[in-house]
Amino acid sequence: MLFCGPMRYSFSNCVLDSDRHLLVRDGKQVRVEPQVFDLLHLLVRNAGVLVTRDQIIDEIWGGRIVSESSISARINAARKAVGDNGKEQSIVKTVPRRGLQLGTSVSMDRGGEPAPSPALSDRQRVRFAKSDDGTKIAYATSGHGPMIMRAGHFLTHLEMDWKSLIWRPYLNALGQDHTLVRYDQRGTGLSDPILSNTVLDSHVADLEAVANAAGLDRFPLIALSQGVPIAIQFAANHPERVSCLVLYGGYTEGRALRDGGQSSEAADAMMTLMREGWGKPESAFMRAFTSLFCPGASRDQLADLVDMQLASTSPENAGRIRMAIDRFTVVDQLENIQVPTLVIHSRNDSVHPLSEGQKLASNIARAELVVLESANHILLPGENAWSEWARATLEFLARTSALE
Repeated sequence: MLFCGPMRYSFSNCVLDSDRHLLVRDGKQVRVEPQVFDLLHLLVRNAGVLVTRDQIIDEIWGGRIVSESSISARINAARKAVGDNGKEQSIVKTVPRRGLQLGTSVSMDRGGEPAPSPALSDRQRVRFAKSDDGTKIAYATSGHGPMIMRAGHFLTHLEMDWKSLIWRPYLNALGQDHTLVRYDQRGTGLSDPILSNTVLDSHVADLEAVANAAGLDRFPLIALSQGVPIAIQFAANHPERVSCLVLYGGYTEGRALRDGGQSSEAADAMMTLMREGWGKPESAFMRAFTSLFCPGASRDQLADLVDMQLASTSPENAGRIRMAIDRFTVVDQLENIQVPTLVIHSRNDSVHPLSEGQKLASNIARAELVVLESANHILLPGENAWSEWARATLEFLARTSALE
């Protein structure tokens, strides 16, 4: 499934930027829950046309059965976000027993001037921590509220993530009600480019160094892809510091160790392609990379990933890191995880198959599993699975924080 390029919708005193997942009103960013954003996006895409209740349920909830109170709550939140209310309905109009309709004109553009910048308080702050082997690790804080942390993972750059079509919406979602701490892995982004060590324990030490530098005591820990075994090992080493885990697209054993070693050849083939085609949009590596990691990406999103590759690290570092993470294993640590854990996995993920997510969920005592209908390992803003990831993650964080 392909998505259109960057699109901005201007209506009333608001601008909705679909690719950056931003809503701006009167020049200031408005934080909205992902399903509320999706509802507004649905309405502005269909400006002047009735959007039926069935369309809303299909688009926002993927056709699942949902209560009237849940629908009403999202509609009320959408009205509040754009400065409307249920009495006036000057922007979001209810058509009794039929659905909703946008009550104002909409103009669209594919780029042009950038959307208004967030307020200074919404900008990230970049600092540095020192790991136990002396490696300098760059980390950033952004958002507002209780602190949460995202484990480092492949292909990040703190400054470029902040402007990325793919990663900025993640940061907005996680930072809307929390202060998010995240960092660039060793050898990547703004962290020390000299890659002295790539074993799992060194990555765990980096996570600990950032947590200490940021002043995190006991905190929720979020991880994507190979950040998952790093987070699991840290939680096993320091159970007193992790209040809950959110694990997306992760694994118990790396690609080179799975299936009795049969996946090793595939991992080695990817390594060869990586060394030859790192950061080259027309290379065989990029075609293999996108077909595995994000087959649904648009041309602009693919360009975003290429830019990230070139800025994140060198081909040599990329190869060493990829070889190491393909051999991470935390099979023996799963029974030591005793905190509430949310495991999220795409059903047709080709990088780390759903069976790996099921292993995580079935072997961690307090885990629950959410399966997303997607083939993307890197979830793409604009697909229903991305909104479901955000909804499930934020709901889980709110639920578990109430138990602390």
